[in-house]
Amino acid sequence: MHEEMQSLHENHTYDLVNLPKRRRALKNKWVYRLKTEENNSKPRFKARLVVKGFSQKKGINFEEIFSPVVKMSSIRVVLGLAAS
Repeated sequence: MHEEMQSLHENHTYDLVNLPKRRRALKNKWVYRLKTEENNSKPRFKARLVVKGFSQKKGINFEEIFSPVVKMSSIRVVLGLAAS
């Protein structure tokens, strides 16, 4: 968890702000996974923080949808379509 939080902070993934009056922060939870690869005999432990988005209300908790994760293959497809 510490490594994941440090990575999020170093990549400027979020801005820490004060909550407005009479508002509560959205609930979240940690999801843990054991990642094993065929060529690597040592498994890696992964952790990620997930916000329970089903409790969000448009205009109150969010204005727009944003996904910070993009696969390189997706970028290649978009650039290939734009080039053609």
